[in-house]
Amino acid sequence: MRASNHLIGLLNFLTFLLSIPILGGGIWLSSRASSTDCMKFLQWPLIIIGVAIMVISLAGFAGACYRNTFLMGLYLFCMFFVIAALIGFIIFAYAVTDKGSGRAVTGRAYQDYYLQSYSGWLKERVASESYWAKISSCIRDSKACKKIAVAVNGVPETETMFYSRKLNPIQSGCCKPPSDCGYTYVNETYWTVASGLVGTNTDCSLWNNDQDQLCYLCGSCKAGVLASLRHSWRKVSIVNIVILILLVIAYVIACAAFRNDKRIDNDEPYGEARMTKSQPSRLQF
Repeated sequence: MRASNHLIGLLNFLTFLLSIPILGGGIWLSSRASSTDCMKFLQWPLIIIGVAIMVISLAGFAGACYRNTFLMGLYLFCMFFVIAALIGFIIFAYAVTDKGSGRAVTGRAYQDYYLQSYSGWLKERVASESYWAKISSCIRDSKACKKIAVAVNGVPETETMFYSRKLNPIQSGCCKPPSDCGYTYVNETYWTVASGLVGTNTDCSLWNNDQDQLCYLCGSCKAGVLASLRHSWRKVSIVNIVILILLVIAYVIACAAFRNDKRIDNDEPYGEARMTKSQPSRLQF
């Protein structure tokens, strides 16, 4: 029994430490939201789950070390819902980021992004007019497109150099026109066309060399945000899966330890009664 309590105490201390990456994942997504995709509705579930695991793990650690059945019972009750919430969050994150990816472009190191490649709840939320106004404003304020410009020894990069760069989804989708529009490169965020638009992509007519507009109204920009979200969520979900496995192991062992505690507590009065009853007979003898 003592070994079981020590083990559950150790596992709870471990889950307390491992809750830090969950909390850190929420903070990391928050920092990315302020500088790139500006999507902040994912960070709070992660932060809440991380804080909950910290507090519950401390309760389980104290209950195991001091054999406090109330704390152990509270730990098991609360941890069940935390595990269920974490499972639901992982399933949700994978479900809403299941489809969609960039498309390779001939002669380019970067990919182009198209809104029609995505579907489902996340696409509808990002593409909604009211929500996109906030996202595009946030991307504009973060100056993500101004950061795309680079220079080599003080000389602006050439067209060939630009085409050989691996742009992130936000840079590719929001800061330049789609490759199939036929625009000619002048610099990273300034493009011209000589004889009308070549492509039939609706984003071609939405591109504007005004640095406050660029392609922020384009479907490619929305698709770039979705691609950035997909990449970020998948990274965080991998960490969450590892922590979920450890939490389930700790929960199973905690259940066994709690049952042993209850069994010993129930057996103690019986054992004490037998000792009390047998002690006078030994004295009289």
